[in-house]
Amino acid sequence: MTNERKKLILALAVIFAVNIFIIALAQSAWADLYKKGSSGPAVTEIQTRLKNWGYYTGEVDGVYGSATEAAVKYFQRQNGLSVDGQVGDETLAALGITPGSFDSSGSSSGYGDQSGDLNLLARLISAEARGEPYEGQVAVGAVVLNRVEHASFPNSIAEVIYQPWAFTCINDGQFDQPVAESAYRAAQDALNGWDPSYGAIYYFNPDTATSAWIWSRPTIVEIGKHRFCA
Repeated sequence: MTNERKKLILALAVIFAVNIFIIALAQSAWADLYKKGSSGPAVTEIQTRLKNWGYYTGEVDGVYGSATEAAVKYFQRQNGLSVDGQVGDETLAALGITPGSFDSSGSSSGYGDQSGDLNLLARLISAEARGEPYEGQVAVGAVVLNRVEHASFPNSIAEVIYQPWAFTCINDGQFDQPVAESAYRAAQDALNGWDPSYGAIYYFNPDTATSAWIWSRPTIVEIGKHRFCA
């Protein structure tokens, strides 16, 4: 075999390998994956099917929270799937949902998915500020949005809310409780740009807070039982 022929075969082998690698990357990028923190129409469809089949007893709100994750794990165990609480292409197929039917991420980015963001933000407001003055509820929602825009925090509503230890309601079960009607209105007002917190990125209850760090934050305004800080 001549050197030229060897070089040609080697070049073709390299091109083939590169093409396989590109295809694998593309397939990975296109794969659907819905998990805790996702929101939107795909999550609504997942919740609906799980509820219809008796795996899910929570509210169909398009927000992939702890209750949805638990229902997915239950479904996966009962159907011989890998139990990870996440809905990838295999679990989607088992649910009868065609992969690729929805946006591949299923999660909100910034304020892109208004319905998903609204539900997720309303759930957070209800859990964190139930019983607070309406202005205080809007202010809690505004803090989430201010964090989305702040360089020190994640850049989507879902990621801000589910950031570890960012909000106590995620860990104490309050986040999965029924959502107050006023919280939906407060979430919409916050998404529309009302910010009674005047740019705050933190808030706390002075009657219960024990962290010296949070007490050190500069106060911007106090609304109800919450102090909003920079």
